[in-house]
Amino acid sequence: MIRVNTPLENTSFTTAHKMKALDIREILAPTGPIAQKLSGFEKRPQQVQMACAIKEAFADGCHLVAEAGTGIGKSFAYLIPVIELLCKAAGKVLVSTFTITLQEQLINKDIPFLADCLPAGFTAVLAKGRGNYLCKRRLEFVLRRQAGLFDAAASELEAVKNWASQTKDGSLSCLTFVPKSNVWDAVRSEHGNCRGRKCPHFGDCFYWRARRRLECADIIVANHALLFSDLVLKAHGASVLPDYRYVVVDEAHNIEHVAEEHFGINISNYTVKFLLDGLYNPRAHKGLLVYMDAVRAIDMVSRAAAGANAFFKQVRHWYGQAKDETNGRCYRNFVDDKISGHLKNLRAELAKLAKRAEDIDERFELVRFVDRCTALVEDLNDFLLQQRPDYVYWVEQAVAARAAIRLRSAPLNVGPDVKKCLFDIYGSVILTSATLSSGSADDKEGFDFFTGRIGLHDFRSVKLGSPFDYQKQVTVYIEKHLPDPNEPAFLEPAAKAVKKYVLQTAGRAFVLFTSYEMLDILAQSLAEWFIENEIELLQQGAGLDRTVLLERFKTERNCVLFGTDSFWQGVDVPGEALSNVIIVRLPFAVPDQPLIAGRLEQIRQQGGNPFYDYQLPSAILKFKQGFGRLIRSKTDTGIVVVLDSRVLSKSYGQKFLTAIPNCRIKVVSEAKL
Repeated sequence: MIRVNTPLENTSFTTAHKMKALDIREILAPTGPIAQKLSGFEKRPQQVQMACAIKEAFADGCHLVAEAGTGIGKSFAYLIPVIELLCKAAGKVLVSTFTITLQEQLINKDIPFLADCLPAGFTAVLAKGRGNYLCKRRLEFVLRRQAGLFDAAASELEAVKNWASQTKDGSLSCLTFVPKSNVWDAVRSEHGNCRGRKCPHFGDCFYWRARRRLECADIIVANHALLFSDLVLKAHGASVLPDYRYVVVDEAHNIEHVAEEHFGINISNYTVKFLLDGLYNPRAHKGLLVYMDAVRAIDMVSRAAAGANAFFKQVRHWYGQAKDETNGRCYRNFVDDKISGHLKNLRAELAKLAKRAEDIDERFELVRFVDRCTALVEDLNDFLLQQRPDYVYWVEQAVAARAAIRLRSAPLNVGPDVKKCLFDIYGSVILTSATLSSGSADDKEGFDFFTGRIGLHDFRSVKLGSPFDYQKQVTVYIEKHLPDPNEPAFLEPAAKAVKKYVLQTAGRAFVLFTSYEMLDILAQSLAEWFIENEIELLQQGAGLDRTVLLERFKTERNCVLFGTDSFWQGVDVPGEALSNVIIVRLPFAVPDQPLIAGRLEQIRQQGGNPFYDYQLPSAILKFKQGFGRLIRSKTDTGIVVVLDSRVLSKSYGQKFLTAIPNCRIKVVSEAKL
């Protein structure tokens, strides 16, 4: 008997059947158990091949890289070998994804379906970071002190209190509203702010209850960020997840970016302000220190705030002077450290207050701020001293008024770190995505760029094309006559081309850009034309959230969406709603962006060719991702338009076309649009 617990975060599946061996080919056969329960199921040889390759990799203790074209059904292709492992009692498996959408698909749809089909008992649980769970003890403390902690947040706290008494899950995603960041920060569960078994709420603690479910689970579904947090902690003898023996990484093309975020630094002026305001906000006269005998600490908060303002004023001035020359990349001690000394003094004073605090909850909150000050000082010192030679350090600031000014750092190559904490530890890691190879569609190799960037050197690979008929479903139009996109003369004819192809599909188009600047220019020049033709223009970066933009595009007719980086991947719009993808320019990374510039410089120093070793393969992978937005099912049809004539005029251009599935290509060569 199968048990399915809801909501999503509590989902588990168990059966009373005794575990027995599974036959993958039989399961995926036209008369197999899946076909019997799934209407319209068709055997896909690629799916069977992928599942068998994963089974063999598990059995042989090998790493496997599997590129699976759209429509293969890759989640079934790796879940069935995973379930077979469980039949053999081989150990716990972690499945990691990049997007919430895929997590929901796995835990709400795919895994329960397979649990219903297969005679194997197992449990599957969705893992979330600790900060996603409410801490009942901290909530009680905040409710006792809310008059001193928050400004006009009483209604939100009351709503959280009511929810806490009703929810079985206690995670942020189950709240019916999004609380202010300072409210949730004050009530969420935290590692350094937990009394463990000494807490009166330990028995019914939302986090520890979730942790116990994870301990008992056979399959843990997590995201890449949580995976890396766990891997790094395990290397130091701690963890955020139970031990697991096998790892499956879906949407693996994002793993390098997640790793660089995890191993890097990201500090903004608002990061510091948020920390200090939590202690004492002079404008609202609120904060943790308000009801304490903490005059000295409050004075130190004010001094630290003044130091932070002076520090970031220096950073803004430096950035204004240097951005045209360095694009924000900075040198060691590029400004004076006007903040660390104040934070150290504040940290020492908070530690004294914590030692003499009689209220144990108050003591835990103070220690929490001591730890935050410590971490911030360490990151600031790391950034200003720049003692890690294989890292890039830079400043970035958005154009918008009152935009945050950020200190950023990231490793030039995350490969050694990923290898050390993932591939060297686990005998069999499966990495899969629709876009991992930068070679041609028929090339069985082409994985060297992807695997080299993440430190994977000893591996098997399998490359499986889509079962869809791209020859019938897709036509690619290439505008041969348009100027190079780097030339000012490109914009006007590009705008005319957008009009032509948007009319051809009556809207229903994604127009994909590589920069907000070009997106804004074309959006402004075409705004009136869209109104005149009764086509709604949805523009990324114009105030609407990405999720809202996508929902409006799916539900409203005759829409065109202008998008940048995040719309090139991870967006699924099946059916007629998306019938046209216009790629304005080939997605080469901006070479003067500090991290990219540092990587190109490193490749050059090592005797490589920056363009062919990095810029070209990374652009091909992103081009494949953009192309892949169009066809999401075997009934989808439409056009892909390439406005960048370099795909024809440059020697490397053909590599972009051979990397996508074989489809009809029409070269448009007329002089006028």
